[in-house]
Amino acid sequence: MADSFQEKTEKPTSKRLEEARRKGNVAKSIEINSAIGLISGLSLLYLLGGFFYQQTRLIYHEILNGGYMIELTPETIHYYLIQGLGSLGILVLGFMIGIMVIGMAASIMQVGFLFTLEPLQFKFEKINPLKGFKKILFSARTVEELVKNILKLTIVIFIGYQAIMGYREEFIPLQDKDVSQIASFMISAGFKVSFKIAAIFILIAAADFAFQKYQHIKNLMMTKQEVKDEAKQTEGDPKIKSKIRSVQIQMAMKRMMQNVPTADVVITNPTHYAVALKYDVEQMRAPKVVAKGQNLIALRIRDLAEMHDVPIVEDPPLARALYQTVELDQEIPEQFFQAVAEVLAYVYKLKQKTV
Repeated sequence: MADSFQEKTEKPTSKRLEEARRKGNVAKSIEINSAIGLISGLSLLYLLGGFFYQQTRLIYHEILNGGYMIELTPETIHYYLIQGLGSLGILVLGFMIGIMVIGMAASIMQVGFLFTLEPLQFKFEKINPLKGFKKILFSARTVEELVKNILKLTIVIFIGYQAIMGYREEFIPLQDKDVSQIASFMISAGFKVSFKIAAIFILIAAADFAFQKYQHIKNLMMTKQEVKDEAKQTEGDPKIKSKIRSVQIQMAMKRMMQNVPTADVVITNPTHYAVALKYDVEQMRAPKVVAKGQNLIALRIRDLAEMHDVPIVEDPPLARALYQTVELDQEIPEQFFQAVAEVLAYVYKLKQKTV
């Protein structure tokens, strides 16, 4: 319960963003699709309008050219109707498919390829009339859409008015022109006005997309506690991780201490550092550090060495250098060969004397 009163001040994590995406909750602007669809449709009409006109003209010219010779029966009327509408339908269908593909590309451009059935799952709140009515009247989304629609309508009216005022001197001479010239003028003027409106709509869509991205992140903001809980779920409880790490250190320490009795020599500081070395001429290129420690661990290594008759050599500079430079189970670097060789030679000489 306390979490519900915390302020959401933290940005959503990548895990939260990915979960939202799987549910279809992404930053997407419908205005982008509308603007791109509008500009694409106008561009296709502008580029292919002449072709559509010629094809339509040919279709109906073929049908109507010999119409006075055709016996009008239900069969002939049906045939020519299907032929005319079918040919025209193919043109319109191609145009609509082009617009649909562009619309899908606009969506993919915004959110990438995303397929999810989550939004289609049945939820009672989706059909709850009271909740729906409240959302329509009082939600910020409703206000946002209202403002955008008023803005778009204002732009259309303003640009339309400016266009009419700009062409007002050209309207009067149209009364002396034929139908084709009037149609050509109206189409040209209509395209110019439409492209101006589409350009403004693209600017609105870009601003809306930026706002939707901001709103999406804002809606997914998290409290500090939510971030901590997610971290626990993802990485594990810090207390448990600390306990596991402690157990791992203890096990590693135990394995290291088990290597001390097998060492050839322990080099000490004498009390602050202890490094146990082992050298097998047949299997190793150089002596290897099998155990090392500082302070209490160093004392424990010394005790184990004494218990198992492992020679102990006091060489503070060498012990300190080996401890700080060489990792556990790692062979000593070449810079220590001479010093360690002297220590091992001394140890081997002691062993020969004792034998």
